[in-house]
Amino acid sequence: MPIPIETLLNRLDTAYPHASCALTYQTPLQLLIATILSAQCTDERVNRVTPALFAKYPEAEEFAHADLSELEEAIRPTGFFKNKARSIQACCQKIVEEYNGKVPATLEDLVKLPGVGRKTANLILGEIWHIPGLVVDTHVRRLAKRLGLTRNDNAERVEQDLMRLIPKERWTLFSHQLIHHGRQICKARKPACERCSLNDICPSATS
Repeated sequence: MPIPIETLLNRLDTAYPHASCALTYQTPLQLLIATILSAQCTDERVNRVTPALFAKYPEAEEFAHADLSELEEAIRPTGFFKNKARSIQACCQKIVEEYNGKVPATLEDLVKLPGVGRKTANLILGEIWHIPGLVVDTHVRRLAKRLGLTRNDNAERVEQDLMRLIPKERWTLFSHQLIHHGRQICKARKPACERCSLNDICPSATS
């Protein structure tokens, strides 16, 4: 039996009424850079790195013309720092050259930036411009499958499945709520089903 969507949303609202992005930022560019850094890294660690990073590189132009080895060293604690540094620099170069140094405000333009996929683009759209978007990260993808909302593993297909089920105005909040639930309760290796408020409606619940 399909999970009752209205009940699911009401339960998530009760558990996470103020769920929001855990990355610390003040500008669209800062959120973009922080999201690139968050790949295979915790938000907590990213938030420890970014204050000094953003002080040294306050605008896209500074990132675009940065010494690559210095940029790598500045983001080293986030892991995969060489690839991330190249992506950040290429992304900022394109922002400077094609968007007058400003982060673009459409999905189509955002996903053209190096290092930016639909997950990052949807996060920026929802957080900065309040345009609904489903942020399908590892938590959302895992929980969507456990909750029976999708049978797909591919992030874009999961997004499409969720778009059909979740009201559009709820997309951004729903993403944050699932991410919080995935971090706190429905963990990858050992979900705490006994403490889960979705236990009785989840097809994957073990208790």
